[in-house]
Amino acid sequence: MKKIVILGGGTGGTVVANILARKISREAEITLVNNSPQHIYQPGFLYLALGEILDESKITREEEKLLDRKIRLVIDNAVKIDVQNRMVILSSGKQLEYDYLVISTGSRIVPEEVQGYEASYHFYSLDGARRLYEALERFREGVIAVGIGGIPYKCPPAPAEFCCLLDYYFTKRGIRNKVEIHYLSPLPRTFPHEAVAEAITKMMEKKGIHWHPMFNIESIDPEKKIVNSLEGESLKFDLLVMVPPHRGAEVIEASGLGVDGGWVPVDKHTLQYKDYSEVYAIGDATNLPVSKSGAAAHFEAKIVADRISSEIMGDEPRAMYDGRVLCFCDAGFRKAIYMDFNYERPPKKPRFSYLWYLGKQMVNKFYWSLILKGIV
Repeated sequence: MKKIVILGGGTGGTVVANILARKISREAEITLVNNSPQHIYQPGFLYLALGEILDESKITREEEKLLDRKIRLVIDNAVKIDVQNRMVILSSGKQLEYDYLVISTGSRIVPEEVQGYEASYHFYSLDGARRLYEALERFREGVIAVGIGGIPYKCPPAPAEFCCLLDYYFTKRGIRNKVEIHYLSPLPRTFPHEAVAEAITKMMEKKGIHWHPMFNIESIDPEKKIVNSLEGESLKFDLLVMVPPHRGAEVIEASGLGVDGGWVPVDKHTLQYKDYSEVYAIGDATNLPVSKSGAAAHFEAKIVADRISSEIMGDEPRAMYDGRVLCFCDAGFRKAIYMDFNYERPPKKPRFSYLWYLGKQMVNKFYWSLILKGIV
């Protein structure tokens, strides 16, 4: 019986485990290693910070209950991956041998890489979202800056989306006219793809959101409350929300598998690691030229599950990842845009509509029951 080890739960790890369990549970022993018994729906952090989600149980579940019963769940930290000997070493001292390895370790935030980071807030963890929620509740007037501390980072639309939702948040509180919102973009436009950037820029202008192109955050002065860019621009703020720099998981760097910040280099179509065809990587852990997002991890997981199951069943693996990503961007006031694109097909110019707002709500609703099962 073949041994399959999946490192990391999250969207990608959970999806690939569930699909493999349905397809080849009689031919393979499937083990998922996660550093926590909890599975967190990370897109919920943004809404938690804005007070739209007050009950954290709505964005957390027990990982065990999300997995097919034929999957073995191990709660532990992977500290070393030995690809030559097909071995994963855990912090408990246990060693897991594998015939196939799926790396779904995600990314980690490293705000400390920005000098003065302690003067900023973020919504990239439960604790961070809680702190930001409390800060926003206390905020009455002044300048709020939303900027990016490093590229790449999870969910490219998130900072622009947050700016739009801040407009909605303060409008509901009746103090929008007392708040200046500034978006600090490291790009020459508001979004990586030009067609989408045009729509987002128009929306920001309509909402009175100031945006600063080519503003790469370099440092923060906590006493003067000034954020400085690599390009020499500075902005004084009353509250700063910074997307923290991201790096690959520590186990990737400790194992010497990562490049350029700890990302696992994989073939863009097969998702296999270098010369080790039995090792795959998906989601935020990779160096792929696609968004670090749950949707990308979901599509990649399906490809990897198909390739592994085909090979174990004696068939030639044919599934190829085409770089597909889809995402929504909520602009507040029950309007959103939808983007669906891949390596060859860039996103079209989107339109903000109530329909896409409903679409995002449907994704949030069915994440637990359908998406994590790999059914959709």
